[in-house]
Amino acid sequence: MRFFVSGTDTGVGKTVATGWLAKRFSERGLRVVTQKLVQTGCSGVSEDIIEHRKIMGCGMLPCDLDFTTCRYVFKYPASPHLAASMEGVDMDFNLVSKDTDALESRFDAVFVEGAGGLAVPLKPGYLTADYVCGHSLPLWLVVPSKLGSLNHALLSLDFCAARKIRLAGIVYNAFPKAPRQIEDSTREYLAETLKKDWPGAELLEMGEVK
Repeated sequence: MRFFVSGTDTGVGKTVATGWLAKRFSERGLRVVTQKLVQTGCSGVSEDIIEHRKIMGCGMLPCDLDFTTCRYVFKYPASPHLAASMEGVDMDFNLVSKDTDALESRFDAVFVEGAGGLAVPLKPGYLTADYVCGHSLPLWLVVPSKLGSLNHALLSLDFCAARKIRLAGIVYNAFPKAPRQIEDSTREYLAETLKKDWPGAELLEMGEVK
């Protein structure tokens, strides 16, 4: 099985949540690996993959070192379409999907982390949501507990509904802590929204991950 992990924005804990989900699933006795759709803002092995492995409590894997888990890494910290253009690279996302196929043949579950939110352009006219929808990837949406996150979450869920993206669940990132009233209200609203509009989708809460 394979999943996609995205967030309501950049900097909402998506990388930590991806490693956390992978660890949770591995604790169920599954062989789990993570993949990064495209990495910007570093060079060499994806820094997000390195973070996943730390959270999972394992070392770097052969499929990390041969770039199967992150084929495209760009130095400039920007949207993938811009970072790739600056280095003159025309990304082929069919190859990325084939990397996922290869990983799924060796593992029970693959968590593919995106870059930013669902509307981030990967190429001109091609959004992250287009990739998720085109490859029928169930989505884990990371939502922080900070003020304003409920608006971003509901917009993202409406976007998923319009694109017919299947929602596996929401990871509610309760770290760093928001004011209790905001945190509790957002959690309750999300739970009711899932119950009403996304039956079967889970709501998982993630606290501080060390």
